[in-house]
Amino acid sequence: MTDPTQSLFFASGYVTAEQAGIHSFLFDEASGELTVSGSFTGINAPSFMLMHPNQKYLYAVSETGQGSHGTLGEVWAFQFEREPFNLQPLNHQTTSGDWPCHLQLDATGNWLLVTNYGTGNAAMYPLQSNGSIGEMVDFIKHEGKGPHVVRQEAAHTHSSIFTPDNRFAIVADLGIDQLVIYELDPSTGKLLFWSAVNTRPGAGPRHLAFHPNGKWLYVANELDSTVTQYDYDQAMGALNEKQSLSTLPSDAPENLVADIHLSASGQRVYVSNRGHNSIAVYDVKEDGSLKLVSIQPCGGNWPRNFALAPGGEFLLVANQNSNEICVLPVLEGPESLGAPIAHARVSGACCIQFI
Repeated sequence: MTDPTQSLFFASGYVTAEQAGIHSFLFDEASGELTVSGSFTGINAPSFMLMHPNQKYLYAVSETGQGSHGTLGEVWAFQFEREPFNLQPLNHQTTSGDWPCHLQLDATGNWLLVTNYGTGNAAMYPLQSNGSIGEMVDFIKHEGKGPHVVRQEAAHTHSSIFTPDNRFAIVADLGIDQLVIYELDPSTGKLLFWSAVNTRPGAGPRHLAFHPNGKWLYVANELDSTVTQYDYDQAMGALNEKQSLSTLPSDAPENLVADIHLSASGQRVYVSNRGHNSIAVYDVKEDGSLKLVSIQPCGGNWPRNFALAPGGEFLLVANQNSNEICVLPVLEGPESLGAPIAHARVSGACCIQFI
């Protein structure tokens, strides 16, 4: 019988296909303890993962590129069974681009959008009834550059999010400092360009998160280490910038922002800092704007991705360069996050996905 205090999550890492790249853990929601329950080999550089809402299928990118690995990126589908634990590959498709780094499902669970960072494009796939990934139905390509000579020499699509009404897909392009809005045709999966929102030059938008009320979008900007709040105008399909705040103290070293998440209540926003190796925590005010609460250590080195555990009592961080998952207690008040209470080794830790 399943223990109601036990959750299951997957953690991935940047490793070769011969190494275990996807791991599963049992997580005790009361104590924060971790227990290994399984692992999977056979996929090269399985970075970002996404669980289907039906909890039967797991999707993962193989973050490869022609220049770095001699092959275009791929997206994989897996069938998952909890008891006994089993993870079996269903199929995989090319992403027709380099270094796919993010996956997103639309609200129906029928369409899977993959962004290719290296080549600045994105691909849409239908999901079959058995969870496998169908043939690509649409492909979008961005052009342009930004002021950062090294990181913005070309378009670099980094992530996407579907609006709460499932009418639009918003693609964050770090290379051209834009949030590009596409109208979704839910019957065909096609994406029709709608508009583009310019961020501040050199911001480098990376990851996106909607507030539970569907009215506010928060954007983690990698290159200038800021978080920006936008109001989402559902009728117009528009984003209106309201506020930007730093994710760092004034004396911070060179830094790259990575991930962003909101608490289930929508009362707090969390952003990870790679370099400063911290999590910036903000309170959400009544108008959706943010107030910095604190900036706390992430428990390791290079916090790439993180996740709030079910129940909201703990935050789990994938610290890539220290090869570990760290469990931090979520605290009330200005402390906001405590010191790590548990660790688990994951080589090249990259992504955490709760079931």
